[in-house]
Amino acid sequence: MRLLLVEDTPELAHSVLQFLRAEGHAVDHAPDAATAATAMAVADYACVILDLGLPDGSGLDVLRARRRAGDRTPVLIATARDQISDRIAGLDAGADDYVVKPFDLHELSARIRAHARRAQGVPETRLAVGALEVDRAAARVWRQGAEVRLTAREWALFDALLGARGRVLPKTALEDALYAFDDAVEGNAVEVYVSRLRQKLGAGVIETRRGLGYVLP
Repeated sequence: MRLLLVEDTPELAHSVLQFLRAEGHAVDHAPDAATAATAMAVADYACVILDLGLPDGSGLDVLRARRRAGDRTPVLIATARDQISDRIAGLDAGADDYVVKPFDLHELSARIRAHARRAQGVPETRLAVGALEVDRAAARVWRQGAEVRLTAREWALFDALLGARGRVLPKTALEDALYAFDDAVEGNAVEVYVSRLRQKLGAGVIETRRGLGYVLP
């Protein structure tokens, strides 16, 4: 998934970025409100993790502005402010969830996945796709009862197709699922990962729509 982390504390940002990227997510980092507002305006994210106390303003102001602009991206507030009034203000501003620092990274990841699934309209975690069984929460796939091991980026691309099941995703959308702003994008990366997934999961699992993109029927 393509995620945005808005966090101004370098040590915490580094830890969260490392953890989420190790899970196969493409994560952009915004250290302040201005960068966050720009990123949310130009990129499509599966979820935004938003701190409230930023050096150049309030995360709530960023959130309110994006909601007024019609942005419905799931937003999870992650802050040290633990007063009930702060939680109410965050939720009333349009946040989908609220966690208090220090938080468990595994719980944070689970909340992100849950909100992203609901935004996609696919809230369930266990899916059947032809001969495949898929557990999106655990990032695991079984083919005819035998587990298939996917790399982090193979899973990221497959999960993007799962979230859009039945809809064609253009190559650019799949690149967004694989790469953050500061990553070097390989020109044929999508084709390479689609080829690997077909080898592991079955040739007919992912269909190519020439000139349009790829689809999981």
